[in-house]
Amino acid sequence: MIKAIEWIGDQNGYLKLLDQTKLPLKTEYIICKNVDIVVKAIKTLQVRGAPAIGVAAAYGFYIGMRQTSPKSFNKQLDIIKDKLISARPTAVNLAWAVKRVSSRVSRQKSGLRFATHELTSSPTKVGTSLRYARVDDIKKELFKEARRIHKEDIETCRNLGEHGAKLIKNGMRILTYCNAGMLATAGIGTALAIFYQAKRNGKKFKVYSSETRPLLQGARLTTWELQQGKIDVTLICDNMIGKLMSDGEIDMVALGADRIASNGDTANKIGTYQVAVLAHHHKIPFYVVAPISTFDYSIKSGKQIPIEFRIPEEVTSFRECRTAPKGMKAYNPAFDVTPAKFITGIVTEKGIIKPNAK
Repeated sequence: MIKAIEWIGDQNGYLKLLDQTKLPLKTEYIICKNVDIVVKAIKTLQVRGAPAIGVAAAYGFYIGMRQTSPKSFNKQLDIIKDKLISARPTAVNLAWAVKRVSSRVSRQKSGLRFATHELTSSPTKVGTSLRYARVDDIKKELFKEARRIHKEDIETCRNLGEHGAKLIKNGMRILTYCNAGMLATAGIGTALAIFYQAKRNGKKFKVYSSETRPLLQGARLTTWELQQGKIDVTLICDNMIGKLMSDGEIDMVALGADRIASNGDTANKIGTYQVAVLAHHHKIPFYVVAPISTFDYSIKSGKQIPIEFRIPEEVTSFRECRTAPKGMKAYNPAFDVTPAKFITGIVTEKGIIKPNAK
């Protein structure tokens, strides 16, 4: 099993991330022993995929707070929290995970303040021990919560695979877009999990992976990952999808999500919307596979989902190779929103549900 994210050691250990910007040519890892390295990894897509960046951010929050002194603990709490949440705005799992871990401090805060007051009013060795012991207890809670999120994601991916695999019939040809597999999660993936489970169930099927411009997550990551899992996969350019569908070569679409609004509108990698429109036109089932943590019930529709815009160089060049004239302007939203009316169903760890849009 590919491990995109791993915690090494005990509470004093470190976060190990597979550097996905180097794939498929090199397999290199990033060692994260401070929160700034985690933030950079999230921003630069060294770790990517909504569930994976959620787990990474949970550990990142703990790492940042682990290095914080008792005196600056409360102040650093908000600084580190904001630093992580602002790393990428669209994927809701990131903010969800950070808020969940930081809530462990909220439950302990009265104790922390009490200990601080004790030390201020009576600066004795007893007071110092009390203060440091209390902060250490909170840090242990942060680590435990990050570990829970990590383990839950592994279990969630397994359940997603089991529910989604029921949709796959022998002989099916399935299109996936971007990467929603082991590289995007702590487990066997979201959308790709259904392929792994279907293969275990003895199903014979074919996967088409669209390359996913501008960063080629489908070409670089999904094809590499499915090859490792011995899944029958064929790479296509993004602009070949319509032809395959019109030729009757696609039976189902299965892909992931970065945020789902209350009405079922779904944000995913840029280009997903046009895939959904094509699938709707050709009457092809279109399934989103995502954990319940990806749902954002605070927003009513996709119009409220914040869309991340990235640097133009991702469009005008690839790695060190320029593909457009110097000085060329480029439009580069990282995500788009697919209206719920185009979504056949959403596969969650609890089962398959229908979008709520009218």
